[in-house]
Parts: sequence; structure tokens; C-alpha cells
Amino acid sequence: MINLEKLVRPNIWALKPYSCARDEFKGEASVYLDANENPYNGPYNRYPDPRQWALKDKIAKIKDVRRTQIMLGNGSDEPIDLVIRIFCEPGVDNVVGMEPSYGMYVVSADINNVAYKRVPLNDDFSIDPERMLKATDEHTKIIWCCSPNNPSGNLISKDALRKILTEFQGIVVIDEAYADFSSEPSWLNELDQYPNLVVLQTFSKAWGMASVRCGMAFASETIIDLFNKVKYPYNINILTQEFVSKQLDQTKLKQSWVNSILEQRPILAEELKKIAIVEKVYPSDANFILIKVKNANITYKFLVNEGIIVRNRNNILLCNDCLRITVGTPEENKLLIESLKRI
Repeated sequence: MINLEKLVRPNIWALKPYSCARDEFKGEASVYLDANENPYNGPYNRYPDPRQWALKDKIAKIKDVRRTQIMLGNGSDEPIDLVIRIFCEPGVDNVVGMEPSYGMYVVSADINNVAYKRVPLNDDFSIDPERMLKATDEHTKIIWCCSPNNPSGNLISKDALRKILTEFQGIVVIDEAYADFSSEPSWLNELDQYPNLVVLQTFSKAWGMASVRCGMAFASETIIDLFNKVKYPYNINILTQEFVSKQLDQTKLKQSWVNSILEQRPILAEELKKIAIVEKVYPSDANFILIKVKNANITYKFLVNEGIIVRNRNNILLCNDCLRITVGTPEENKLLIESLKRI
């Protein structure tokens, strides 16, 4: 059994969170004189719901979870930072993460003065759960896993992740930012089975709301309560809450976007395989494709001059001479292929 109290920083476990006016009052009233707000320019003169209950109710129905299992953040980067701040004592504790993966795990650890242990993936970007577990010690509080992984695009084996979740006596974060583009079921279905599991998702990818900055963390009620203790009271503004709520009423439109990307992904992959400078096209369960080319730096600069921006991953472990290419519209993908053929 996981003892969360032993994992959490003592000062966080004992923390008395800031109590804002909207926490102290539930429901609706005709006159609000409690929060020192300007009485004019409604509804934007009022502080937003600090727990975002109306929005969480919609998300809970879509994701088939309880609303008390949801924390909303300023993108996924906020819950990434919060997990470290809640569980890791600066200068003492450490975290373990697979490499290569999303760079913000390392950045957040560095900001919080928490050592980050990088465990290389296998050459095919698969994970070795034994190697991940062996990298932990008595001060390891978190293991980071991204599935589908960024920048490789592949799913991480469920059996491997299950072994880590079962054997590691700490928090396991599974980042599912690209899960909508995969046929595998989400780990959300297993939240109640693993009290040490935190699942991250986002509205930036499949929902097309990257600029809105709204991410989701899902976990047990106990962990979500810790998130709510530490997060800033009004971290999600009313404009974001209203906009995301309206978009959630358009699930058919969102699915049509996902279907279009899934339709284009194999087409783009096959076209890339035909290009002389492309040495390898990696399989993908995400909305992007990782490719190995003859010279990533030269190819990247050429595409920039063509007005086409991809991500140069040449300086990342296991990604020598690799470019990460987002699956675009048919027209965008065609322009990319035509440009690559001219190199």
C-alpha cells in the first residue's frame, strides 16, 4: 500500500491553504459584497470559480471520471510543476524520467532544485521497466512516463507501466497529451486501482486549444486535494473556463479533426519514405511523425527558408539527425513533401 503522507513534503501535508471568498460561499446570491470586487462590468468583475466545478462536470462526463478526480491547470505545465512541489523536498529528493521525453519534466525539476535521473529508452524507444526501477532510491518520489511519447511518438508498453506502478512506492505520472491519436485505452480507466497514479491530459492537441492554456491532471481525491492546496486560488480565468466549456459541446467537431489527422498520418508517413534524404520513418501513435534524415541541421534550415517549420531533434538522445514533423492539413503536408524532394 502507498502511504501518501510519507511521500508528501511535511510542510505541504500540514499546509493550511489560502481560503478565498468563493471557497467560503457555495451557490448563488443576489448581492456579492465579500471579495472587494468592483460592482460594475459584470460578469468579468467577479473572481472565477477557484475549483471550476461547472467545467469539471462536463469533463467528468466526457472522461468518465469523478469531478473530484480532476485538477485543471494553466496547460499541463502547471500540474507538472505542482507534482514536484508537493512531493519533492528541494536539494534532497529526486525524480526519474525516461529519455528522450518531454523537456518540461527536467526544467520543472531544475527550477525546484530537484535532481532528475535520466534513464535511456531502448534503441526502438521502448521502455525497460527494470532499468527505470533500478534508477530509483530512497529519495525518489516521482517517475515520469509519457505515452504516446514525445518526441518518438510511440506508445509505452502497458505491461511495463503496470510493473512500474505496482513496484514503485512513489508517484507515477503518465502524460497522455497525445492519447486521442492512439487506439489504446487511457489510463484514466485505472485511477481507482492505483492510488499513486497521476494522469496528465491537455486541450492543446486533439481539441485544438493550445493558445487557451488549459491542462488536466487526474488522480485520486487525496492527490487532487493536495493540488488544490498548493495551486494559486484563481489559476483558471473565467474566459478560459467559458471558452473550454463551449468547445466541449462540440465533441463531434473535435473528433472530425482527430479523424482527419489519423487519416493523414499514414499518408504522410508513406510519402516521407519515398524521399531520398529520409533514412527512417518511425511508427507513431501521436499527431506527429519522427523521421531520421541524412543531415537534420541542413534539412531543418532548408525548410525554414521554404517557410516550413518542423522541430529539429538532432541534439536529443537517440534522435541523431531526427526531425519531428506535426501532421498538418493535406495541403500543408503536400507542401512539406514537395519541399523535401527539392533538397
